[in-house]
Amino acid sequence: MIKVLLAVAAGGALGSCLRFLTSYWVVANWPRHFYLGTLLVNLVGCFAIGFLSAWFLLRSDLPLPLRTGLLAGVLGGLTTFSSFSLELLKLLEGGQVPLALAYLLGSVGGGLLAAWCGMSLARW
Repeated sequence: MIKVLLAVAAGGALGSCLRFLTSYWVVANWPRHFYLGTLLVNLVGCFAIGFLSAWFLLRSDLPLPLRTGLLAGVLGGLTTFSSFSLELLKLLEGGQVPLALAYLLGSVGGGLLAAWCGMSLARW
């Protein structure tokens, strides 16, 4: 159990750093579009979790710490629907309702589509 916990902790640190660096880069380059960093990591994370979860079903020989460290650790640290919620509220409070709705639909619909694509690719 301690190996799994350490793998999740290390993966979570990596995922969180990747999320921070992505958001930092987006804000530095497109400050008006601050939400795109979160959208990007959520879509990539949804695709990756769909792919890996399906692939791991075919590769049960891979060590549990590796599988859990990637799914719960890296992807849990990378994706961030709490930040998504806050940013969506900021857009709504700023009166940017059409952009907020596009962000909502792009994140949720795009995330579901990306997860399905990842699972389909892994099963193919």
